[in-house]
Amino acid sequence: MTSGTDIRPRNTRSLFFRGLSDGWEDDPKQVAAGQRERMLEAMARAVAAKGYAKVTVADVVALAQVSRSTFYEQFTDKEDCFLAAFAAGGEVVRAEVERAIAEVTDGDWRTFLRVSLEAYLNALATEPEFARTLKIDVLGTGPEAIEVGQQVRDRFVGRLRDLNSLASAQDPRIGRVPTLVLRALVGGIAELVEWHILREGAESLGDLAPQIVDLATAVIEDAGVR
Repeated sequence: MTSGTDIRPRNTRSLFFRGLSDGWEDDPKQVAAGQRERMLEAMARAVAAKGYAKVTVADVVALAQVSRSTFYEQFTDKEDCFLAAFAAGGEVVRAEVERAIAEVTDGDWRTFLRVSLEAYLNALATEPEFARTLKIDVLGTGPEAIEVGQQVRDRFVGRLRDLNSLASAQDPRIGRVPTLVLRALVGGIAELVEWHILREGAESLGDLAPQIVDLATAVIEDAGVR
């Protein structure tokens, strides 16, 4: 973890800003949305650098380059901002996965699985500060954030269940994978991602893709065999 003095405003557009059109800074209708996105990114970056307990509202407004009054127009307190950043970041990752899937022309379930997992890992690698916040720092922020994290995992389980259904339709030998096994797979993937972030850094999460794809494919093929 880097020290708080290492975090500075940046000019490059992050995944948080994908919903804003170019030139949003000059469009009064988008300014408020842009400020909110900037504060969400600032919270994620500050938590990744200092840890949630040490982050203050002052850190967020300084990094986002907004006023305290602007912060409190959007959020009630630090926790409210963090939960919003956590939820928004998870939605950004989900949208990246959906975008990648929409571009798939090969309808084989293995292709959908591979593309989904690669897009997930690459989205996290693109935003390493958010990846650390989402996968590591959230564990020490309280029950509400953990509940949001569980909802994210539930959606992941649902996606794997859909892929399992597609696999069964394409290959009659593949049956229904028990939900408990799918949850164990999601938990295992999360553990591998967390392990990699702590030891290698989030920037290289894409390197995990072949192993995680092989693991998920094997679970669906083997655990679901009739």
